[in-house]
Amino acid sequence: MSTPMASTPRGVTRVLILADAPVLRRGLVGMINETAGMQAVGTPGEPRRALTLAESARPDAVVVELGTGRAATLNAVRDLRRRFPQLAVVALATSEDPGVVNEALAAGVRSYLLMNTSPTLLGWAVLAARAGRTVVDPQIRRGEGSAEPVSRELTPEVPLTRRESDVLDELLQGQSNRAIGKNLFISEDTVKSHVKAILRKLGARDRAHAVSLVLSARNPGCSCGAHRLTEAAADV
Repeated sequence: MSTPMASTPRGVTRVLILADAPVLRRGLVGMINETAGMQAVGTPGEPRRALTLAESARPDAVVVELGTGRAATLNAVRDLRRRFPQLAVVALATSEDPGVVNEALAAGVRSYLLMNTSPTLLGWAVLAARAGRTVVDPQIRRGEGSAEPVSRELTPEVPLTRRESDVLDELLQGQSNRAIGKNLFISEDTVKSHVKAILRKLGARDRAHAVSLVLSARNPGCSCGAHRLTEAAADV
């Protein structure tokens, strides 16, 4: 059954939850509503109802269960992404098969977590997905024979805020503090405060190290983009 929920305050991330089992839906609603800055706005019980409810609820993100009905759910994900290209989709699944992970990512899922994930990791995955980044559960290990690498993302114990995620995106492009401030319409001092918070949460020595950690997590063995960081590293 499709269940619309109350309107959300401005600035809160609106999350639609698509899961078959009522007990799982209730659990996910609780996890989302207990995460600062997030609120569940609907729980379509069947994949075919997801698009209809999304039309009325206008969520920022969707958390979907990838279980026995994976094919139907991924079809719903494709429909949602076609209708709402900016919609962030986070999948909760039981399979650790890299082939299944890549199938989900190809369908439009941005982040892929296992069912036993923590509320902290779920919240981080939603925020990262909204920022256009991919998170794959750190419990999943790529098999020796997998044809494609599984996209990975750092998952700090304390999630980055939306603004910190914006700043991190700028850092990944090699932008200086001045450029970041101009692009995000904030002061250089504010940028420096966000950068320090990012370094603390990622456990990085400096901005170059932070970017290296993120790039290495996404593409093991790849140092692409590192050549742009030398001059910017002096900004912190």
